[in-house]
Amino acid sequence: MAELLAPPLWRTVDFISDLHLQAAEPATFEAWAHYLETTPADAVFILGDLFEVWVGDDAVGGDLRDPAAGFDARCVQAMGHAAGRLALFFMHGNRDFLVGQDLMDLCNATLLDDPAVLVFPAATQRRWLLSHGDALCLDDVDYMQFRSEVRTPQWQQAFLAKPLAERQTIARGLREQSEARKQSGAQYADVDAPAARRWLQAAHSRTLIHGHTHKPAVHDLGGGLSRVVLSDWDLGAPVPRAEVLRLTADGLQRIALC
Repeated sequence: MAELLAPPLWRTVDFISDLHLQAAEPATFEAWAHYLETTPADAVFILGDLFEVWVGDDAVGGDLRDPAAGFDARCVQAMGHAAGRLALFFMHGNRDFLVGQDLMDLCNATLLDDPAVLVFPAATQRRWLLSHGDALCLDDVDYMQFRSEVRTPQWQQAFLAKPLAERQTIARGLREQSEARKQSGAQYADVDAPAARRWLQAAHSRTLIHGHTHKPAVHDLGGGLSRVVLSDWDLGAPVPRAEVLRLTADGLQRIALC
C-alpha cells in the first residue's frame, strides 16, 4: 500500500469526507470554505466525495481570479488558498473519481491512492489506514460491478472524450437514479468487516479511517483493530451536519462545526 510519512513539524491532521459540494447547497460550501480558512491543522485529508459530481477537470473553466467565477472554480479557489498555508490531500470517492492531476495542480493538492497509509510519528499510534470506503462495501454487488467498470482507464478515456454538456447530462441522470433509490428506502451495504481486517493487517495498522457510508461511528473489528467512520456534511439538513475528525498526539477527536 502507498505510504505517506508525515513531516516532523506536523502536530495536527484533519480528516473530512462526503461533503457532496454542489451549487444548490451554498450553506455547505460556505461552511467548508470557512473551515479551510480557519482550521489549525497542518494537513487536511479529503477522503472522497468532496463533490456531488465531477465530470472532468475541464468543467472548472473561466478565470479562477474572477469573483463571479462558477461554482467549481470557487471550490478550486478555496482549496488553492488553503494549500498556501497547509498540506492538502485528496482521495477519490464514488462521486468524484474523475478528479485528475490537472485539478490537483490548480489547487496545489496531492492526490492519494485508495487505500493509503499515513505514518504520523507525533501520535502514539503511528500508522493510520485511509480509504474512501466504497471498495470495502462488498455486498453491494451492483455498485461493485459499476465501480470496476468506471475505474478502468479505457472507460474514463471514453467518457472524458465526450462533450462537456453530454457528460453533465449523464451525471444528472446518475444522480437522479441515486436519489430515487434513496427515496425508495433501499438499504445500502456497509463495509465488510473481514475485508477491513485484511486491509489493516496488510497495512500493519490498527485503525482504518474512512467515509462513504454516512454513518459516523467507531467499529471494533476485534484483535485490537477498529474502523472509524467519518461524518458527511449537510448544512441544509433539518439537523445540520459538519464534522471533522482531528488527529493529534492525544489521538482522534471529533470536532463538530455546527
